[in-house]
Amino acid sequence: MVHGADGRVATLCLDFDTSKALKGVVDSDATRVGQLLFACGMRFVEDFSPSGGRHVYVPLQDRLDAAEARELVEALALMATSLDPSPHQNITDGCIRVPGSVHKSGGHQTLITPLSEAYDVLRRRNPSRALIELRAALAPELARKRALKAREAKTVTAQRVGGLAALPTGGSESPLRRIARTGLYDTARYKSPSEARMAVLNHFSACGWSLQQIQGELAGQFPGLAALYGSTERQGRLLPYEWAKAQAFTNTAASTQKPLPSKHGEKSALINNTSQTLITGGATKSTRAGVHQLVNDLENVLYGVLDHRLQTRGREGLSLRLLIRGLLGYMRAKETDILDVGCRTLAAALGKHHVTIARLLPILAAASDGILTKIADARQKAADVYLIQLPEQYQQVVRELTWRKGKIHAIRPVFRALGDPAALVYEAIERGRHSPTTAEIVRASGVSRNACSTALAEMETLGMIQRHKGIWRTTSVNLRMLAARLGVLDDYLEQISRNRYERAIWHSYLTRFLETQLEETDLYDPEREEIWIPPDDNYTLWQAA
Repeated sequence: MVHGADGRVATLCLDFDTSKALKGVVDSDATRVGQLLFACGMRFVEDFSPSGGRHVYVPLQDRLDAAEARELVEALALMATSLDPSPHQNITDGCIRVPGSVHKSGGHQTLITPLSEAYDVLRRRNPSRALIELRAALAPELARKRALKAREAKTVTAQRVGGLAALPTGGSESPLRRIARTGLYDTARYKSPSEARMAVLNHFSACGWSLQQIQGELAGQFPGLAALYGSTERQGRLLPYEWAKAQAFTNTAASTQKPLPSKHGEKSALINNTSQTLITGGATKSTRAGVHQLVNDLENVLYGVLDHRLQTRGREGLSLRLLIRGLLGYMRAKETDILDVGCRTLAAALGKHHVTIARLLPILAAASDGILTKIADARQKAADVYLIQLPEQYQQVVRELTWRKGKIHAIRPVFRALGDPAALVYEAIERGRHSPTTAEIVRASGVSRNACSTALAEMETLGMIQRHKGIWRTTSVNLRMLAARLGVLDDYLEQISRNRYERAIWHSYLTRFLETQLEETDLYDPEREEIWIPPDDNYTLWQAA
């Protein structure tokens, strides 16, 4: 039994189960969790079962409440696909098969740790300070788990009062991504691991992934894909060959796809969450260097004038400030001063609802003092068209100010979980002309002192920033990986699924008024929307935008 008569635990029992993932994933998960425990100064005992599963036992000096133990194990399960937290989720019946026990399939649990070392670990158990270090290392997963529980409670409450409409969607994780994560596949659909691998690789190729991105995620998000190869030598030999086949297949499919119907002489400005923007006209007059210089000048106007004006608008001002940053980032990425970006595209990039973006865009155009101007209304599938320019009254201001280091960002993935104030506080540290104090961050970011202190404390806990001699500096933490640990990917895919469903309804409604019959590709988005490619930390907007 995992829990004692008092409901407390003396040992954390981690069960890596082959029913949740392939044996290769189980082994890599156990190794990764073991490295984390070792880095936190924790010693443990390990065994394996005849079925290929692994058990890790972490003895504690001080007995731990069941709720605290469950929270830690569930946080570890977020970073290890094959970890089954159920032994710690049942206080009365939670149990685990210990070393030497008879296995139901035959054989016994076999100890991996040498017997003398295992005896020493169980006799000299892990102190409380090691547990504190483990909680600090699992801070992103703990925050993600608390957010998930709060969301589930809110959903249940809304369903009980009848205020939540059910969304007809199949979930946020696609089947192919689940195969890449766990290595388990439907044998009725794929007869062999080779066919399952090719399905996943075809999918990633259609999503625009590169071979380097695939190789980088084999030990990260998608260990199941690596496990489908069986061995490292086989993976190194077959992956480049199969990736070339996947690219050839997707390129052939793209070349034979029917074009979207359009009237003679018209340009298509169809925008969805992942398609590239087709400029409606006029942007070709600007050079690439000229657009980048214009963005640099507009950043100076934003930091010197516009930010201070928008600060007086309270919570709405926070959203407006981040929206203008998103438009400037999109302008730099697309190298054009004319943007016809849909509200759902901006909503996916900023982590907000598309109705909020539709409400904020006219307000921002009116408050921008001529920087943002609407030049064309939305029509059918085409979005509103906006011109971004430097007004005459700011010409002298930008000549007197020097450009700032780095690139401007809207909401980078990690701040979908941390919130708008944290994004502005981090920007004040990252793009400041020198390492600022807390008081300087409050003045530069325009965030209240309490909100600023809360954001600083949370980001320091996550290892994003550190304080040294009263000043704040950013660390070398990978924001993309931190966003994945905080569960941002799941939120984004859920938003994409909702947007796809709503767009399908709108496109179906448009068919009543169009002269030409819409094709199936008009009604539904390409399969590449199923997977989100996490961007690099120095990228201005999400690849999905």
